[in-house]
Amino acid sequence: MEFEFTEVHDELRQTVKRFLDNDSAEQKVRGLMATDDGFDRDIWAKMAEQMGLPGLIVPEIHGGAGMGLVELAVVLEEMGAALLCAPFLSTAVLAPTALLGSGDESACGDILPGIAAGQTIATVAIAEPGGGWELGRMTTRASADGSKWSLDGEKSFVLDGHTADVILVAAQADDGLGLFRVEGVADGLERTLLPTLDLTRKLAHLRLQDVRATRVGSGDATAVLEQVLRIAAIALACEQVGGAQRVLDMAVGYAKTRLQFGRAIGSFQAIKHRCADMLVEVEFARSAAYHAAFCAADDRADALAVAVHMAKSYCSDAYFHAAADNIQVHGGMGFTWEHPAHLYFKRAKSSAVLFGSPSAHRERLADRLGL
Repeated sequence: MEFEFTEVHDELRQTVKRFLDNDSAEQKVRGLMATDDGFDRDIWAKMAEQMGLPGLIVPEIHGGAGMGLVELAVVLEEMGAALLCAPFLSTAVLAPTALLGSGDESACGDILPGIAAGQTIATVAIAEPGGGWELGRMTTRASADGSKWSLDGEKSFVLDGHTADVILVAAQADDGLGLFRVEGVADGLERTLLPTLDLTRKLAHLRLQDVRATRVGSGDATAVLEQVLRIAAIALACEQVGGAQRVLDMAVGYAKTRLQFGRAIGSFQAIKHRCADMLVEVEFARSAAYHAAFCAADDRADALAVAVHMAKSYCSDAYFHAAADNIQVHGGMGFTWEHPAHLYFKRAKSSAVLFGSPSAHRERLADRLGL
C-alpha cells in the first residue's frame, strides 16, 4: 500500500508544532501533571478556537473540521512528541468515533458540537477491573425500566474519566453490548483518580450504582466498540511514534555535544550503535503507524484488522526501547527528576499497556493469521 502526505498535512504538522512549542513546553507539562485535572482549560479552549483540534474528526455539520484519520495521525504524532497534557485522546478521538459509529443522530447532534467548540470533555469507558479491554468479559450491566436505563458495575483506566462532562459507557444489555450516555455529575456515579506511573495522562476508576443513563444507538454495539478500540490503538501508535522520535533526537543531540576524553560520546562505538538501533526501530514504528492510519482512512477492513495489531505492538515496543536507551545515553543525568527523559520513559511504559499490551496484540494477530 502506498501512502503520501500532502502539503496540507505538512502545514497542519507545522501549525500544531508551533502551538505545542509555546503551550506544551516542558515546564508547562510538569506543572499540569501535578494537578488533579491534568490540563489547562484555557489552552484547551484555545486549541478549539484557534485550530479546531478537538473537533478534528467531527463532521462539519456538527461544527467540526471534518478531517480524517490521516490528519489525526499527523496531529497526534506532534502531541506525543510534546507530551501534551490534555484530554485529546478521550474527547477528540474516542468519543467522536463511538458517537459517529453508533449512528445515533440525536446523540451526535447533542454532544459533538460541544466537543468541537472545546466546551465538552467526553470519554468512553470500556475496560473493567480483571477484564481489561476484552469486550467478551464485560460485567457492567444495563437494566431497562420502560424507556429509562440504569447502570451497575465498575470501569477502570478511563481516560479523563474524573473530569469528563459526558461518559459513554459500554455495558451488557439484554440484547447484547450497548453504549450508554452518563452525565459526569450523575447520581450514583463515583469517580476516583487513579495513581498512575505516567502523571501526564490521567486515568480514572468509575463505580456505577443504579446510575441513570441514556442509550446511544440501538441493537448490539459490539462492532462499534471494536472500531473504537481499533481507532484508539492507531491513534496511540501515532502518538508513540512522536514520543519515540523526540527521545531519539534527544539522545543523538546529547551524544553529539557530550565530551569524554576529548571526544563526543557519539563517536564511541557503543553509543553510535545504540543510536543507530533506535533510529531503525523508530522508522519501522513510523511506517507501521502510518500504514494503519491510511488503512483506516481508506476503510480497508481486512488490511486494517492486521495493521492495527502490528502498529500497536511494534510502536509500543519501539517507544519503550527508545525511551530506555535515551536514559542510558544520558548516563547518570538521565535518571534525575530534573531531566525530561523520565517523563517520556513513563509515558512509553504506560502507553504500552493502554488498549492492550504488545503481547496481547501479537496474540490476536497470530490468531487472525492462523499461526
